[in-house]
Amino acid sequence: MPAKGKHRRPKHYRITRKLALAGTGGAALTLPLISATTAGAVETAAPMTYSVVAGDTLSEIAAQHSLSGGWQQLYDANKTVVGDNPSVIRPGIKLTIGKQAKAAAAVKAAAAKPATAYSNNLDGWIRESLDVMAKHGIPGSYNGIHRNVMRESSGNPLAINNWDINARNGIPSKGLLQVIDPTFRAYHVPGTAQDSYDPVANITAACNYAAARYGSIDNVNGPY
Repeated sequence: MPAKGKHRRPKHYRITRKLALAGTGGAALTLPLISATTAGAVETAAPMTYSVVAGDTLSEIAAQHSLSGGWQQLYDANKTVVGDNPSVIRPGIKLTIGKQAKAAAAVKAAAAKPATAYSNNLDGWIRESLDVMAKHGIPGSYNGIHRNVMRESSGNPLAINNWDINARNGIPSKGLLQVIDPTFRAYHVPGTAQDSYDPVANITAACNYAAARYGSIDNVNGPY
C-alpha cells in the first residue's frame, strides 16, 4: 500500500518503509494435585462412577477415563462430594465419570461461540481482517480498507508492482494493499499467514502499518 507501490493515481500520503520488531513470551503453569493419603475402596463395576483409592488425584482419574476437559471437568461434575479443594480427594468417595461429566462438557461446548465462516472473496477477506484487527486493537473500517484495496490492486490478491523503485530495489509491492516484504514482516499480525500474498495477512499487516503511520487505514489517501 506504499505510495511507490500504487497502480493508479497518486496518493495524498507517501508511506515510508520502516521496520519494527516485537516479541512476546509466555510461560505455562501447572498445578499438581495432592494425592489421597489413606487406604480406600477399589473401583466399582459401574461404568458411570469411580471409587477413589489412596494415591489418586483428579488429574490421574481424568486421564485414565479420557475426559476431554481434564481434572477441571471431573471436579465440576463432582464438586459437591469433593469439596472446595480439588487438590485433596478422600479415599472412598464416589466420583461421577460418565453422563454428568459429559453433560458438563456439553454445556461448555454449547456456550462457546461458533467459528465465523468467511466467504473466500474480497468481502470475506476484509471482514476476517477486521475481526483479527479488533482482537489486536488495530483501528480501521470496512470502507477504508475497501477503498484502498480497490485503488492499490483492484481487488487482486496476487497483484505485484514490477516497475517502480521498490521493484528495482528487489522488494516489489505485493497483494491487495501493495505491501513490500520488509513492511509486511515488520507489521505482520500474529494469527495470520506469513505469506504477503495471503489476502487476510496482507490487509491486516497493511492496516497495522497504517495505524502506526497515520492513525488508521481510513486516513490513507485522505478521508472518504
